[in-house]
Amino acid sequence: QARLVETGGGSVQSGGSLRLSCSVYGYRYSNYCMAWFRQGPGKERGVVASIDSGGSTSYADSVKGRFTISRDNAGNMLYLQMNRLKPEDTAMYYCAAAVNLVRGGNNYCDAYIYWGQGTQVTVAS
Repeated sequence: QARLVETGGGSVQSGGSLRLSCSVYGYRYSNYCMAWFRQGPGKERGVVASIDSGGSTSYADSVKGRFTISRDNAGNMLYLQMNRLKPEDTAMYYCAAAVNLVRGGNNYCDAYIYWGQGTQVTVAS
C-alpha cells in the first residue's frame, strides 16, 4: 500500500523560507515521477514542481528561481525548498507520485496516482 506523508509546513513572513519533505512508503520510489502540487483558498489544485526518475525537473512559472525540488532515492524522500516566499504562495501543499514512462529514451510522467494528505503553508505579508 503506497503512502506519502508530507511535513514541514508552517507560517512564515513574506520573504522567508520553508523546506517541505515527503516520506514515501510502499512502492519502488526510484521508478516514479514525483511532484509537489498546491491548492490555495478558492483555487484549483495545480502543479508547483516535478522531478522524473532521472532527476530532470520542471517548475511552474510562478515559483521559478525561488523553489527547488529534489529527491533522495536511497531514502525514499522528496523535498521542496521554498525561498523568498510570497503571500500568494499560501496553500495546502501535496506531494504526489506517477509512474515514470520511458519512450524513445525520454522520460514521461503518467497520471499522478498516489497522493499525500497535504501540509499547510501560510505566508503573512
